[in-house]
Amino acid sequence: MKLGFIGTGKIASSVITGICKSSIKYNKIYISLRNKKISKQLKKKFKKIVIEKDNQKIVSKSNWVFLAITPTVGEKIIKNLRFKSNQTIISFISTINIPRLKKMIKVKANVVRAIPLPPISLKKGPVPICPPNKKVKNFFNKIGSTVEIKNEKLSINFWSTSGMMASYYDILRVMSDWLVRKGIRKVDAQKYVTSLFLALSEDAVINSKKDLKFLVKESQTPKGLNEQGLKLMSKKGVYKSIIKTLNNIHKRLNK
Repeated sequence: MKLGFIGTGKIASSVITGICKSSIKYNKIYISLRNKKISKQLKKKFKKIVIEKDNQKIVSKSNWVFLAITPTVGEKIIKNLRFKSNQTIISFISTINIPRLKKMIKVKANVVRAIPLPPISLKKGPVPICPPNKKVKNFFNKIGSTVEIKNEKLSINFWSTSGMMASYYDILRVMSDWLVRKGIRKVDAQKYVTSLFLALSEDAVINSKKDLKFLVKESQTPKGLNEQGLKLMSKKGVYKSIIKTLNNIHKRLNK
């Protein structure tokens, strides 16, 4: 199987890295030169990477084509590419829906939208796909955990929550910077904060079949530090702000 990536940003690089570290069988991975630094790094790191200057060559040579570009770029270039009906086309584009994609692609190919995130380079993390597709499901299960969604409107909810990734990292940054201001070495502060949240996330995954309210309750003691932290953040409207942010992202995706 020959894979082609239109776009070589962070997400494309993460997916390609995950593929190259996995048991997925492929002959070549064709990538665009759009981001010279990332594309050259990938080619240097993995043997079967081929850089193409022309996006049409990537499409023509690939069995599966991954659209890893921004919505603005997608609107400009997809309609000018010549796809084949026997191809599988997987889109990582957030705001171009399937009906619109099919109209731009023009041929009756298999079109699937997917939402991989950077940890896929470590072969970790969920990958929602829509519509369900057995081959695509098996593919992403080798580098993550596939979640199949039948209804595209429902899939938008997952796109919305994926928009909170940078916000999560910024929480880690703020806590780490606070420790540094208190006299802790930056390397120790970042290691502590990131390791703490990794452990909390792993505990949450293990207990994911339970209501998450259970973890909230279990992590507090009466008049303890966590109870204080939760009350103060609730009083400041932090959690209401998260809901408001998700609603705003969701509204944008529904346009």
